[in-house]
Amino acid sequence: MTTLAQPTYRKRVGYQATLLGGIALLASAVLVIADLQTRDTIAERRAEDFRRTLEQVLPAQMHDNRPQEDTHTLRIEDGRSLEVYRARQEGRVSGVAFRVQGRGYAGPIHVLMGVDAAGEVLGVRVLQHKETPGLGDKIEVNRDPWILSFDGLSFDALPAPRWAVKKDGGPFDQFTGATITPRAVVNAVRDGLTLFHAHQSELLQRAPDEAQPAQNLPETES
Repeated sequence: MTTLAQPTYRKRVGYQATLLGGIALLASAVLVIADLQTRDTIAERRAEDFRRTLEQVLPAQMHDNRPQEDTHTLRIEDGRSLEVYRARQEGRVSGVAFRVQGRGYAGPIHVLMGVDAAGEVLGVRVLQHKETPGLGDKIEVNRDPWILSFDGLSFDALPAPRWAVKKDGGPFDQFTGATITPRAVVNAVRDGLTLFHAHQSELLQRAPDEAQPAQNLPETES
């Protein structure tokens, strides 16, 4: 049986490099096309997931607007900006929600918390984390009810110095084998309440374009 000899150019290093580069370029093009085709869908799903989480920390019964669309950019002292979502009842701000962050065992823990106009916690939910599965992930509400222990608390009910896990002298439970994770969340929520009280007047006030129109007074004869 006769075997056809391969062309000599196929054995050259330049040919092999060009072939490999072409395959890599083609693979990259496929990934880019796939990313472009799915980017909008992924963004929509993330927005929907966030909306559902927002509804858990700003309950529907306390607002008649759409908090996800009613935002305020808060300028913090260190130069950062924070996006705040506002719940309203008949135009008045009844509560706000914003993101806070704590340093967990495996990295940052991103938290969304809601606070009513009086400074009482409406709800806390973890948006993102990298904590150890089976231990640190108990901060997720679908895995453990621990995160619900913040509901209804305020600095009036629990002064800021007492916001700590039981190991540190506070009232909040820690997880067996994972104290750093709940400690990070407790600290984040405490810092969130501190931020709320520091900017309470700004967060709750009406913007100039949100003021109620003045009522027309009856004209009097001169």
